[in-house]
Amino acid sequence: VQLQASGGGLVQAGGSLRLSCTSSGRTFSNYQLAWFRQAPGKGREFVAVITRVGRTFYAPSLKGRFTISRENAKYTVNLQMNNLKPEDTAAYSCASTAKAYSSDFDSPGWYDYWGPGTQVTVSS
Repeated sequence: VQLQASGGGLVQAGGSLRLSCTSSGRTFSNYQLAWFRQAPGKGREFVAVITRVGRTFYAPSLKGRFTISRENAKYTVNLQMNNLKPEDTAAYSCASTAKAYSSDFDSPGWYDYWGPGTQVTVSS
């Protein structure tokens, strides 16, 4: 399975971006899909996950501003980011796993496949 994220860029604080991640896997609907981010000098941070049945979970600090969604027919998972803040600046990566649902969904180690990050920069 290969994942490819796109949609990053430079945006002013208060603006919006929509990230997309496309998978090469043809059993896409069976996968749990997530977004993580990593800012310079920091560890990888959980952003959001959408399960194979469409349940969503978010990092508490991001809930209300970010929305994760999936389009199984297009093998795509999206991340809509609104009211962006400078502290949202990071490389955003998508991840997937075919494992059954687990409370470990916010742990990078739970995922089997990763795509290269797409950079999001929010200016003040």
